[in-house]
Amino acid sequence: MPDTISPGFEKLLSEPAYCQISTLMPDGSPQITQVWVDTDGEHILINTAEGRQKERNVRRDPRVAVNVVDTADAWRIAMVRGRVVDITTEGADDLIDQLAKKYLDVDSYPNRQPDEVRVTLKIAPERVNAIGLD
Repeated sequence: MPDTISPGFEKLLSEPAYCQISTLMPDGSPQITQVWVDTDGEHILINTAEGRQKERNVRRDPRVAVNVVDTADAWRIAMVRGRVVDITTEGADDLIDQLAKKYLDVDSYPNRQPDEVRVTLKIAPERVNAIGLD
């Protein structure tokens, strides 16, 4: 059953919050990565590059856990279980630049690699446990 992104959680996602995504390796063990995060109001958006471990993992198994924490108050937090419902290159270059502005205050992502293809992981929350957000 889908869960929703509350106004308080949406506000946290609009800030440069700490975010970790956990995906599942082929053997079922967890893999966790610190990432930048955003939202479209309905989904959690995470940007990565094609070929990275998390991207390969979610193509095989879309189940993820996402942890989002306020940088100023560790007790403003959302813990999410969900599924990647879309992996797209459309708009991914723009999103990584928007995230670079949000997190680094620069106009474009400074760590782009030659021939890198950016993708956006669109995550539908199935269970949200939020503390201190509403």
